[in-house]
This record gives sequence, C-alpha cells and structure tokens, in this order.
Amino acid sequence: MAAVPAWLRRAISDAQSHAGKDVEDVALAAGATIGVLDAVVRRQERWAGAWRQRLALAAATATAKQAGRVEDESALRDALLLTRPGDNVGPAGHLLFAWRRLVGTPAEKLLTEKNIGTLLDDLGLARNDEGVSDLVDDLRQLAARDGTAAMMTGAIAISERHGLGRALGAWLADALLAQRLGWTHAIPLLGGEAALAVGMGRPRRPVTAALAAGAETESDRAKTLLAAQARAALRAIDLSAELERRADRLLAVAPKLRAKAADVVVEKLLSDDAIVATEKIAGMSDRGLRRLFDRLVELGAVRELSGRTAFRIYGL
Repeated sequence: MAAVPAWLRRAISDAQSHAGKDVEDVALAAGATIGVLDAVVRRQERWAGAWRQRLALAAATATAKQAGRVEDESALRDALLLTRPGDNVGPAGHLLFAWRRLVGTPAEKLLTEKNIGTLLDDLGLARNDEGVSDLVDDLRQLAARDGTAAMMTGAIAISERHGLGRALGAWLADALLAQRLGWTHAIPLLGGEAALAVGMGRPRRPVTAALAAGAETESDRAKTLLAAQARAALRAIDLSAELERRADRLLAVAPKLRAKAADVVVEKLLSDDAIVATEKIAGMSDRGLRRLFDRLVELGAVRELSGRTAFRIYGL
C-alpha cells in the first residue's frame, strides 16, 4: 500500500493557502505526491479499473457543478447504468462519458485526432476536422517544449483558445500528464479540481499593468495549479488505499460464492465503479444475481450505492 508521509500531508495542506509560499515549496509537494501516485499506478492492481472509474465519476461531478448542473454522483450513476444505448443521458451524463473515455482509453491514443473528434461529438461541441487537427498540433507542440506546470496551464489555455472551455482543458491536461509519465491509462486529477480553472486565464488588464505584475501573476498561476495537482493526487492515493481494502475483502470471500458466473461478477466489481442489479451476465438469472449481491453485502464485500429498494446499484 502506498504510504504518504506525514510531512507531505502537511505540505499539501499548507499549499492550499499558498500565500507567502515560494513556488518551489508548492512544486516539491506536488512532485512528491505525484511520485507516490505513480507507484500506485504502476502496480496495475486488479482493482485499478474500479479506482479509475470512481475518479472519473468524481471528475464528472465536479465539472458538471462548474457548468451549473445539479446532478450529483448518484444521478450520474443512474444516467450511465439505468439508460439504454442511444438514450439521451443529458449534458451531465455526457460529461461522465467523457471522463470515462479518459480513463478507459490507452493514454497513447487519448490525444489523437480521431479520439478528440469523437470526444467533441459526444459533448455536443461544434468542431471541424481542421479545428481538431490544429488542436492536436497545439497540444503536441506544448508537450514537446514546456515543463510540467507550464504544460498543464497551457492545456487549459489552448482549450479556451479553441472555444472548448476550461473543463475540457482539465481533461486535456490530465491526458498530457499521463503521456509524459508513461502511464498506460490516465488518472483524472485536475478534472476533480474544476474550481481551479477560475482565475487561471490570463488577466485582462492594461498592458503596462500586466507587465508590472507579470512575474507575480505567473508565479501565482503556477502555485494554484501545483497545489491543485497535489490535492487531487492525494485524494486519488487515499481512494486507492480504501478500494484496496475493499477489494481484498471481496477477493477473500470470493471462494465462498457458489453461484454460477460469480467469478465474472467479481471481476466486473473490480474493474468498474458499479454494477446494476439487472446486469445481464451469461449463466446467471436476474434472481440469482440479486441473491449473489445480497450475499456479498451480508459478507461485507460490496455496498449498495443507490439507497433504493428498486433499481439497486452495487460496487466496492
């Protein structure tokens, strides 16, 4: 299990109010936390799919709130699990699909013209092939020339320049970070910190004023971004520890399960955020699946996540 030393937790807490902090101090906290997160990612645990998808749900909830939507995690789960293919899941539901695309697509393919074009189509954003090509070229040049902090702020700026908004900029920044670190799949970090986008654009002030305070502005922008990365990485690490304990419990009770296809259900629980009780699983009836979930809840291996008596949803 990845351990976050006490000094690092204190440094991340201090970075949240970075007034008076040097950018190097905040960068140290962010870099150290990303290093711990990198160790978790590279372990490629069996429960990593559920971990990434749960982080995607959190990022979708944050970006939906930033967009003025009222859907919470439960509503977004319903939009994903209780609708049929082709149904209208609404703007917030499409945001969830976008973040699930981030964690479910190999990192090396995230910023291709094909994937970006499909992403924009799914989000209902106007686009043309030339515009997508220009966007991908801008991102490629950004990744080649800039350091990590500048790459993150640059991704958000590029998204805004192309008229795509700051939430998608966070998506692009997370994809760029995954590629730079050599991860097989991206982890939503800045997506869960959607509020950081406020004030991260270049200040609209007279040129003379901007020149007089330019260095301070760039430093503050970098510290805001790095502090947000550190917070997000710590949350991801803590969630991984929590899901590891729950996954260990599920795997410990798995040999006791007598239902047919129980092993398939276990793998689905380890690879995704949640499963609806009416999931179609070969070799298992609806009634048999409900009995299996009741047994898993009784054994403390899974939780019912909806709080309803009907259309129930289960996950680690």
